[in-house]
Amino acid sequence: MRQPLRFPWSNLDVDDRSAPVIAVRVDVSGTRAEVPDHQHRKGQLIFALGGGVTCRVPGGLWMVPPHCAVWVPGGMKHSNLATANARLFFIYIEPDMIDLPDRCCTLSISPLLRELIVDLSDQVTNDEAREDLLATVLLRELPRMPVQQLHLPLSPEPRLKRIAKALAEDPSDRRTLAEWARRVALSESSLARLIVRETGLSFGRWRQQLHLIVAIRELTSGASVQQVSADLGYDSVAAFITMFKKALGKPPAKYLAGIARDRPTNSATSSRIS
Repeated sequence: MRQPLRFPWSNLDVDDRSAPVIAVRVDVSGTRAEVPDHQHRKGQLIFALGGGVTCRVPGGLWMVPPHCAVWVPGGMKHSNLATANARLFFIYIEPDMIDLPDRCCTLSISPLLRELIVDLSDQVTNDEAREDLLATVLLRELPRMPVQQLHLPLSPEPRLKRIAKALAEDPSDRRTLAEWARRVALSESSLARLIVRETGLSFGRWRQQLHLIVAIRELTSGASVQQVSADLGYDSVAAFITMFKKALGKPPAKYLAGIARDRPTNSATSSRIS
C-alpha cells in the first residue's frame, strides 16, 4: 500500500523562490509513500538519512540507500517511492549554482554534507548570514562526492518495458532469456541484442542490478537477509550473499554496517529526525 508523500508545507513552490539552496525534511511514517511524476526548474538532491528511496526517471531507476543521494537535474521528469519510516531530505538547487552532471547519478554523502543538509532543513531562526554560509559550503562540497553505481537502465522500447514491469512487480521471477523471448515474440538472440543495445547490459546483469536495488531498499527497511533472499527467488541465502558481495564488494551485513558507521554522531540531529 502506498500513500502520497506529505511535505511540511503544502503550498511550497520551490521554483518561485530565488534562494540558491532550499532544504526540506520529509519523514515517512508507517507505509511506503510516493511522489508521482513531476518536474521543476531547480535541480534536486534526494537524500536518505534512514530508509531508502527509489527514483524513476525516463531512462532509468535510481536507488537512494541511507546516507546516499540521487541528483536529478532541473527540468527532468521523475517520481520518488520511499520505503516505510524513511527519513528524507529534498535539497533544491538553482541550476547555474553548481557543477553537477546533466544526468541522474547516485552520490555518496560525506558526514560534513549530511550535517549541512540537516542543519539547512532546520533553519527557523531567519539567520540569513548563517544560512548563506551553510549553502555556500554545500555547493562547494557536493560536486566532490563519489558516484555510486546503483542504477537500473530502463528503456522505452515496448517489449523491454513489458519485461521490466513484470520483473519489478515480481523480482523472484526466474524465467530465462529464452522464456522471455517467447513471451515477447522474439528469438533469444534478438532479445539479447535488444537488451544490450537499449540498456548497455546483458540480460543477466540487468536483472541482477534490479535485484541489488530491491535488496538494498528492503534491507535498509529492516528486512532480514533470509527474507530478501527468498523474495528475490534465490535458491539459498549463500547464493544471494555471493551475488551481493561480487557486485558491491561486501556482503550485505558489512555493507549495511559501513553505512551505519558513517551516520552523523550529533545527538541533537538524531532527536530531530526521530
